[in-house]
Amino acid sequence: MTESKVLEGWRKVSGTRFGRWLFSRLVCFKAPYFSSIHPVFDVLEPGRAVAHMKKRRAVTNHIGTVHAIAMANLCEFVAGTMTEVSIPRSMRWIPRGMEIKYLGKAETGIRAEATLAPVREGEKQDAVVSVEVFDEPGNRVVHADITMYVTPKSGG
Repeated sequence: MTESKVLEGWRKVSGTRFGRWLFSRLVCFKAPYFSSIHPVFDVLEPGRAVAHMKKRRAVTNHIGTVHAIAMANLCEFVAGTMTEVSIPRSMRWIPRGMEIKYLGKAETGIRAEATLAPVREGEKQDAVVSVEVFDEPGNRVVHADITMYVTPKSGG
């Protein structure tokens, strides 16, 4: 099995900070909604990904902390892209649901870490991506389980 084109692209550019930023911008171009939080990947590999976002006024709420929906957006950004590079190329995915727990206020930038167990090729299945979000001091502020519906691609 060959790796996904997304993972090939990541491996080509991820050696520099600019390359990681550029790759993250390209993901946001493909899925424009993510652009609002300015996320940047730090790690992207099958089964694991890490991305961060800075705290800026555009992502804060009325009390000056990172808005809950901005944190959920980062969870989906890291989970979806990691799923894309983790599943067999003969498969496709779409988010089916998200369970999210807000565990604390994020008063700094945040880092999301997503993990996914291997997916069986050729079978329709729900694959659950676990995402943990931490503030800069290392406090866990969010836990999300994002269910991806994974199916074989139609037409070969």
